[in-house]
Amino acid sequence: MNILLIYPKYPETFWSFNKALKFVSKKAAFPPLGLLTVAAMLPGDWGKRLVDLNITTLKQKDLEWADLVFVSGMLVQKESAREIIRLCREGGKTVVAGGPAFSAEPESFPGVDHFVLNEAEVTLPLFLKDLAEGRPLKKYTSGERPDIRQTPVPLWSLIDMKQYATMPVQFSRGCPFDCEFCDIVILNGRKPRTKTPKQMITELQSLYDLGWKAGVFIVDDNFIGNKKKVKELLRQVIAWQKEHRYPFTLLTEASVDLAEDPELMDLMSAANFRKVFLGLETPCIESLLECGKKHNTKQDLTECVRIIHQHGMQVMGGFIVGFDSDTEKIFETQIEFIQRIGVATAMVGLLGAAPQTRLWHRLKAEGRLLQESSGDNTDGSLNFIPNMGKETLLQGYKKVVETIYSPREYYARINTFVRNYNPKAKAKLSASDLKALIRSLWRIGIFSRSSILYWKTIIKTFFIKIRALPDVIELAIYGHHFQYIAKKISKNQGLKQ
Repeated sequence: MNILLIYPKYPETFWSFNKALKFVSKKAAFPPLGLLTVAAMLPGDWGKRLVDLNITTLKQKDLEWADLVFVSGMLVQKESAREIIRLCREGGKTVVAGGPAFSAEPESFPGVDHFVLNEAEVTLPLFLKDLAEGRPLKKYTSGERPDIRQTPVPLWSLIDMKQYATMPVQFSRGCPFDCEFCDIVILNGRKPRTKTPKQMITELQSLYDLGWKAGVFIVDDNFIGNKKKVKELLRQVIAWQKEHRYPFTLLTEASVDLAEDPELMDLMSAANFRKVFLGLETPCIESLLECGKKHNTKQDLTECVRIIHQHGMQVMGGFIVGFDSDTEKIFETQIEFIQRIGVATAMVGLLGAAPQTRLWHRLKAEGRLLQESSGDNTDGSLNFIPNMGKETLLQGYKKVVETIYSPREYYARINTFVRNYNPKAKAKLSASDLKALIRSLWRIGIFSRSSILYWKTIIKTFFIKIRALPDVIELAIYGHHFQYIAKKISKNQGLKQ
């Protein structure tokens, strides 16, 4: 049997990095880890092809080759997923769908023949058994949380690694916290389940053996959800990185309590973690308590960011406006907060009610849900009635994004970051890095409205903290992309009134 796995296209967002990827001649940030893992779970004698629409187009010959088409993706990819399903139906192909978007809203995808939902380790074998017996069901669901120590190494042979900026791996699923707006608990539960250190080393080795020597994104919902297991892993990763002369720079997602654990931060730095994404959300205590993010109120968030920067990891931050507790002052407060803490990569989004979250259920009960979620909290769409009024929230959001990504404010944050940063990552300058540097000198240093600030920041960093220079150049390139997206929003191209 021939299986065609198709990954939907991402729209242009802050996190798509479309403009930044051009500096390093890459087409996408990372490949579809879910589909690559599912492919490894399918029978070994089946034919398998993967078409990532962020890299290439779907060709008629691929559809003609396939016996079954597997589609997976997130809510933000739903429009592309619907188009894939339409094309498959027109071609008479059977569509099998799973992953976050389909698990959250199966009713939104009427053209799917078989839904294999929730975690594939449980539901995929049920589907395959029924398929072999000629009686596959319409839908497979399960609330069982599988032991991911049995999850196979992704089938990397299906992709061209050269097309991607970063390779993804997963250590754990689940998060111990239960934020009202977050769907992680629904998808993966509150008890973090982990792979073994041996598994993770095997996965890193598999990438290394294929010639990968660049960034690796550990895509966990909360990498430090089980700190004891993480520390066990990190000690082995440190040894492996040292033995292989540090081929990978690592990044991940975590909670702010990372800053409370010096040992954990030291281990992450020694393992060559360079960046960590934190859901900082808001400086407003009332809003943090409202959404159940009490762990963000236990210590000063400014100090948390400074501590993590001093341990050699750059903080990327997520921020939200539109909580019921927010007043019209929140927009200026968020701007001041983001500038003060020096988080250059600041993703500010509108609060959104993702399907089946606690927030979604509460707003539904209150009669405040408007429409399905777009899955992109930076596109200006609202799927609920905000307390402060729709127009006030949209205009305030536009002001925040327009301000923090103006060249002056953006480069001010880079300089704040550099002052607090104690770089420790052991990164090697690759041909791709040199290409990015040369292109940034040309495109940003000469032909952009950020050119003067770019040169001032580059020269200053060279003299006061030269080891931070690669980070500054990368942030300048990211800024080129962020300013493009912010400009779309400021012109109301991204605001869906």
